[in-house]
Amino acid sequence: MTTTPTATGRTDAPTRREQILKEAARLFAERGFHGVGVDEIGAAVGISGPGLYRHFPGKDAMLAELLVGISERLLSGGRLRVAEADGDPRVLLGSLIDGHIDFALDDRPLITLHDRELDRLKDEDRKRVRQLQRQYVELWVTVVRELYPDAGESESRTAVHAVFGLLNSTPHLAALGRGPMETLLKRLAHGAFGALGG
Repeated sequence: MTTTPTATGRTDAPTRREQILKEAARLFAERGFHGVGVDEIGAAVGISGPGLYRHFPGKDAMLAELLVGISERLLSGGRLRVAEADGDPRVLLGSLIDGHIDFALDDRPLITLHDRELDRLKDEDRKRVRQLQRQYVELWVTVVRELYPDAGESESRTAVHAVFGLLNSTPHLAALGRGPMETLLKRLAHGAFGALGG
């Protein structure tokens, strides 16, 4: 949904297209893909429903862009963090955790949307999401294996998926406020990976 990816994956001035996607994600997450019409999405951003067709051919295209887009953003942000870590796996793991926590706290509707609506994507788009997700997982597994060389491949991969499950559970957690939630998630994620060390 962003125009210029950064380590945090954020920009300050969203385009009209990004505003539409943000509201579509929120509405789809609240009421389901089929429970929301283009008129409602348009109203949420101050344009007519038919006006949305200047930006997207339809709701299916919005859903595809949301789910493919977040997978692309996570992967590009992860790759940027790898480049910025200068080969230090401890720094890199902390940076990857911080980046995923930012996503989990800032983009909760996208997590809900992914969980509920991924199967609605066309095969080609769904395969693209899965491919991007596998590459993102591999970034994490590589750094975990470097940091905990005694942990096996399977153990490292399981730990990565467990941490994703933990971090991506934020839509279902009571709101503690961003600061306390961020602190708790960091502690839990680092603790899960620390368990690989024995």
